[in-house]
Amino acid sequence: MITVRTTDYHTAGEPFRIVREGLPPVPGDTLAERFATAVGAGGAPTSPRRGPLDDVRRLLVREPRGHAGMYGGFVVPPDDEGAHLGVLFWHKDGYSTACGHGTMALGAWAVEEGIVAAPADGAVQVRVDVPSGRVTATVHRENGRTTGVTFRNVPARITARAVPVATRAGTVEVDLVHAGACYASVSAARLGLSVDRAALPRLIAAGREIRAALAGHPGSRHPGRPLLSGVYGVILHEDLADTSEGPAQRNVTVFADGQFDRSPCGSGTSARLALLADEGRLAPGRLLRHESVAGTVFTGRVASVTDEGTVTDITGTAHRTGEHRFVLGPHDDLPEGFLP
Repeated sequence: MITVRTTDYHTAGEPFRIVREGLPPVPGDTLAERFATAVGAGGAPTSPRRGPLDDVRRLLVREPRGHAGMYGGFVVPPDDEGAHLGVLFWHKDGYSTACGHGTMALGAWAVEEGIVAAPADGAVQVRVDVPSGRVTATVHRENGRTTGVTFRNVPARITARAVPVATRAGTVEVDLVHAGACYASVSAARLGLSVDRAALPRLIAAGREIRAALAGHPGSRHPGRPLLSGVYGVILHEDLADTSEGPAQRNVTVFADGQFDRSPCGSGTSARLALLADEGRLAPGRLLRHESVAGTVFTGRVASVTDEGTVTDITGTAHRTGEHRFVLGPHDDLPEGFLP
């Protein structure tokens, strides 16, 4: 009998399943080494290798215990005492190097579980080691309740501008940004699309097409860290009417093999902030109102610009949706689960 306990959240609509109990040992002295172990044990759909850790991922992301849109994280030790916890992010096709919405959920969870002491009124930082580096979730509290979480990402670096990509809708120009993971950003209007639920099948198809076309592009390579290379997600965005505080956009981020983010995408918002600031569309002190295809909202700002890139803060809400004790019995006739 395999037993796994999880606490589930959603951040602006995107699920995040936090796994604290039931994990096998994850070899490695650092988060980066543990991530390499996870990827080597089945991080790609075609990987011939498997291990106990990836068995847990498949159990939780496949039906009947999960679904193709499920996202989650394995809580592991941090690199040192400077962080409160470490996490390995996963989805239906393997593992990812960054996850802003997951970091927000982890911040809320760490405070609500008492792992990090927090005031009834005010804010506290939860420091998290992730495969792309150390990030923070500042948890905002009022009257003993979490009211929001601000995610500070690793610096975002623009690595390519106006890359021509041939698609079935014509050639479009795509920008590439490393913001914990590599994101390709493209205007949905250039593809003849609007960002709404009715267009989701076509948006997903376009995202998959663009991601495949950019495989191996020099701008997708991370210097010195091969596991962070390759386009992770494609952000299809459109402009909305500016607010009194700054620009507004709506987006859908397509990642893995056709998954889409129900939230405005935390790390993807970081990428958009870097691009808008570079274009002169987001002045210091101004805010981006970033809306998802589900109608939920993150707000983002540029905190600073350093030699390493653009440091960003993204604020949203994270809500607990349930606590689970998943089991896999020895006589279960569908131990692998399935994906439609």
